[in-house]
Amino acid sequence: MQKEKRLNFFERYLTVWVGICIVIGVVVGTTFLDVVKPISEMNVYGVNIPVAILVWLMIFPMMVQIDFSSIKDVSKNYRGLGLTLFINWVVKPFTMALFAYIFFNYLYNSYINPSLAKEYIAGAILLGAAPCTAMVFVWSYLTDGDANYTLVQISVNDLVLLVAFIPIVKFLLGITDIVFPYEVLFTSVVVFVVIPLSLGYATNKLLIAKFGLEWFKTQFLSKLRPLSIIALLLTLVVLFTFQGDSILQKPFDIFLIAIPLAIQTYFIFFVTWFIGKKLKLQHNVCAPAAMIGASNFFELSVAIAIAMFGLQSGAALATVVGVLIEVPIMLSLVFLANKWKW
Repeated sequence: MQKEKRLNFFERYLTVWVGICIVIGVVVGTTFLDVVKPISEMNVYGVNIPVAILVWLMIFPMMVQIDFSSIKDVSKNYRGLGLTLFINWVVKPFTMALFAYIFFNYLYNSYINPSLAKEYIAGAILLGAAPCTAMVFVWSYLTDGDANYTLVQISVNDLVLLVAFIPIVKFLLGITDIVFPYEVLFTSVVVFVVIPLSLGYATNKLLIAKFGLEWFKTQFLSKLRPLSIIALLLTLVVLFTFQGDSILQKPFDIFLIAIPLAIQTYFIFFVTWFIGKKLKLQHNVCAPAAMIGASNFFELSVAIAIAMFGLQSGAALATVVGVLIEVPIMLSLVFLANKWKW
């Protein structure tokens, strides 16, 4: 009998941990604001140093799994990879911007003031422009996805991220009339993508060469993975420490932000899924393609939102709402992908 596939303890209850972080952060932020306020002022070239350290601890365990040598196998599932690239870079960022623009500028104009609406749109754009990296391994596993194809698509997407993320974010923020510091965007991508990706790849190669692939997967990664979750939760505590007043004054905003983010997630999944079926992709290729399109690299989005707009910004809050709803929505899509298996 096949063993039931499940998320590990931390991942399965990620939404609960985020909720706890909201409570802790709000309590600390409203009680000890004078003590923690200096943290928000420890910036170098627009990047908050304590947050940058936590984000590195978040991102590095993901980046160290990337193996660019797998790209040599790209021709084996070129249609699936082509679909992934089309959805992630031609469709997804623009539909996210569209949904956010419609909801925050029009449907929510009676509830959210225009300046805050722009910040929420900015956060949504940052989420939409950053396709998922690490959690796709989990979603692919839960839907019996092709592990080799999943590795290829993530590796290729990370390479595209290096060159496409900045132009897309700059364009979408520009057409929505959001003023942002371009130099901070550039610095953030270097700090939170280029450097950890380079170090992760080098670490991957060195450790596998010295200790072997089996040790790397079963020993090193298993011990490193909890570090990413812990760093994410600590980052959220810091973020909500400075979002405390906003959350207490506008708790309804979190619900409002979640609606377009959820619609975008389901929309992208269904579009990718049905295009994949039309292309006659195998289920073990179509499922991870739809999952990587639907999910977001929320760790990167949170980091860049904080760097560009500040710890207390609506943009940062919007990206954190993305973290809050990610796991329950993606688990519902795992259920659908398995139910529709062919």
